[in-house]
Amino acid sequence: MSEDQYAQQDPTSQYGQQSGQPKQQQTAPGATARMRPKPDHGEESYRGSARLSGKRALITGGDSGIGRAVAIAFAREGADVLISYLGEEEDADARDTVRLIEEAGRRGVAVRGDITDERHCQELVERAVADLGGLDILVNNAAYQMSQEKGIAGISTEQFDRVMKTNLYAMFWLCKAAVPHLPDGSVIINTSSIQAFEPSPQLLDYATTKAGIANFTKALAADLAEQGIRVNSVAPGAVWTPLIPATMPKEAVESFGANSPIGRPGQPAELAPAYVFFASQESSFVTGEVLGVTGGRPIT
Repeated sequence: MSEDQYAQQDPTSQYGQQSGQPKQQQTAPGATARMRPKPDHGEESYRGSARLSGKRALITGGDSGIGRAVAIAFAREGADVLISYLGEEEDADARDTVRLIEEAGRRGVAVRGDITDERHCQELVERAVADLGGLDILVNNAAYQMSQEKGIAGISTEQFDRVMKTNLYAMFWLCKAAVPHLPDGSVIINTSSIQAFEPSPQLLDYATTKAGIANFTKALAADLAEQGIRVNSVAPGAVWTPLIPATMPKEAVESFGANSPIGRPGQPAELAPAYVFFASQESSFVTGEVLGVTGGRPIT
């Protein structure tokens, strides 16, 4: 088994797993250090080149999971990166991500705060422009979910409101604040989900937002095309991030990802190249697209 992103290998046994994870649970939002096994964010496996040389990126939820993997990849492709994250519990993960960005020779900035607040979203964009000297790439990646085995009966108004504001409102606020600062050739990348296309009753509210993200992406792409700004979305399947043990029952964690054709959950590092593709000039004729990275579960 090799974790080198370029080494040809059997994806079903890559990372030495063919099913879910050991039973485990954390309190939300979860921490990388307490996960078993530890996710691969590309710390050792992502090499990169210079496809994003001189670019400046803002990534929400960049302290861990997919966001950290994207931050590492962007930095190793030549971009300076500002990551946002929610609270004090994630300080250690945020520091690790910034360290990895800086080890790639790029500028790394971490900003703590709640993106369900419109003013904080505006401030994130302002910080990125001020600290990085501008903004070329916006990645709306932060999300909240909480599995409810009772379905709609178990979803409180408070939870529904938090999911909507974290996943949809924040994306809207960040995009609206960022667009005036984005030069021609800039990109916006939104994280949707397999849940947008195969919604689970236990994640009814989360799945609703992820479907909204897919449609928001398509409409915004048409809106901004004349300004030379491309907008695309990545739709992950089951990916091993702190969100999983922090929001799912132990039994669900144990079987997590086993129902994909590849037979295992994805690692964050396996998502990062999709974001790099959308952020680079290699995808210059691609906008309004939703790319599934799902381990074989089709989204169309």
